[in-house]
Amino acid sequence: MSEAIKTATDFVKYTLEQICEHKDSIEVEHKVDDLGVLISVTVAEADMGKLIGKSGQTISALRTLVRIIGARENERINLKVLEPAE
Repeated sequence: MSEAIKTATDFVKYTLEQICEHKDSIEVEHKVDDLGVLISVTVAEADMGKLIGKSGQTISALRTLVRIIGARENERINLKVLEPAE
Protein backbone atom coordinates (compact mmCIF):
# COMPACT_ATOMS: atom_id res chain seq x y z
CA MET A 1 0.00 0.00 0.00
CA SER A 2 1.42 3.35 -1.02
CA GLU A 3 1.83 6.23 1.39
CA ALA A 4 -0.93 8.24 -0.34
CA ILE A 5 -3.46 5.41 0.05
CA LYS A 6 -2.61 4.97 3.74
CA THR A 7 -2.76 8.72 4.36
CA ALA A 8 -6.10 9.09 2.55
CA THR A 9 -7.65 6.08 4.32
CA ASP A 10 -6.48 7.29 7.74
CA PHE A 11 -7.72 10.82 6.97
CA VAL A 12 -11.19 9.58 5.97
CA LYS A 13 -11.46 7.36 9.04
CA TYR A 14 -10.38 10.18 11.39
CA THR A 15 -12.79 12.66 9.77
CA LEU A 16 -15.72 10.23 10.00
CA GLU A 17 -14.95 9.56 13.66
CA GLN A 18 -15.22 13.31 14.29
CA ILE A 19 -18.48 13.71 12.35
CA CYS A 20 -20.43 10.57 13.28
CA GLU A 21 -22.01 9.69 16.60
CA HIS A 22 -21.96 5.90 16.05
CA LYS A 23 -18.21 5.40 15.79
CA ASP A 24 -18.44 1.61 16.10
CA SER A 25 -20.33 1.31 12.80
CA ILE A 26 -17.76 3.18 10.67
CA GLU A 27 -16.12 0.99 8.04
CA VAL A 28 -13.42 2.27 5.68
CA GLU A 29 -12.03 -0.03 2.98
CA HIS A 30 -9.91 0.59 -0.09
CA LYS A 31 -9.61 -1.25 -3.39
CA VAL A 32 -6.89 -0.72 -5.99
CA ASP A 33 -7.54 -1.36 -9.69
CA ASP A 34 -6.33 -0.03 -13.04
CA LEU A 35 -8.49 3.13 -12.69
CA GLY A 36 -6.93 4.07 -9.36
CA VAL A 37 -7.97 3.66 -5.74
CA LEU A 38 -11.55 3.51 -4.49
CA ILE A 39 -12.12 4.18 -0.81
CA SER A 40 -15.53 2.86 0.29
CA VAL A 41 -17.11 4.03 3.52
CA THR A 42 -20.12 2.79 5.45
CA VAL A 43 -21.64 4.60 8.43
CA ALA A 44 -24.77 4.07 10.53
CA GLU A 45 -28.02 5.10 8.91
CA ALA A 46 -28.49 7.77 11.59
CA ASP A 47 -25.18 9.38 10.58
CA MET A 48 -25.79 9.48 6.81
CA GLY A 49 -27.26 12.98 6.96
CA LYS A 50 -24.22 14.34 8.77
CA LEU A 51 -21.86 12.64 6.33
CA ILE A 52 -23.61 13.94 3.23
CA GLY A 53 -24.34 17.39 4.66
CA LYS A 54 -26.59 20.14 3.40
CA SER A 55 -26.90 19.83 -0.40
CA GLY A 56 -24.05 17.29 -0.32
CA GLN A 57 -21.45 19.87 0.66
CA THR A 58 -19.76 17.79 3.37
CA ILE A 59 -19.19 14.69 1.24
CA SER A 60 -18.16 16.85 -1.71
CA ALA A 61 -15.51 18.60 0.38
CA LEU A 62 -14.27 15.26 1.75
CA ARG A 63 -13.98 13.85 -1.79
CA THR A 64 -12.02 16.93 -2.89
CA LEU A 65 -9.58 16.60 0.00
CA VAL A 66 -9.06 12.87 -0.70
CA ARG A 67 -8.33 13.63 -4.37
CA ILE A 68 -5.77 16.26 -3.30
CA ILE A 69 -4.03 13.75 -1.03
CA GLY A 70 -3.78 11.36 -3.98
CA ALA A 71 -2.66 14.04 -6.43
CA ARG A 72 0.34 14.87 -4.25
CA GLU A 73 1.64 11.32 -4.88
CA ASN A 74 0.32 10.98 -8.46
CA GLU A 75 -2.39 8.57 -7.32
CA ARG A 76 -6.01 8.72 -8.43
CA ILE A 77 -8.17 8.29 -5.32
CA ASN A 78 -11.97 8.41 -5.22
CA LEU A 79 -14.41 8.17 -2.31
CA LYS A 80 -17.68 6.23 -2.38
CA VAL A 81 -20.37 6.12 0.30
CA LEU A 82 -22.11 2.77 0.56
CA GLU A 83 -25.67 2.33 1.80
CA PRO A 84 -25.82 1.15 5.43
CA ALA A 85 -26.58 -2.55 5.89
CA GLU A 86 -30.11 -3.30 6.99
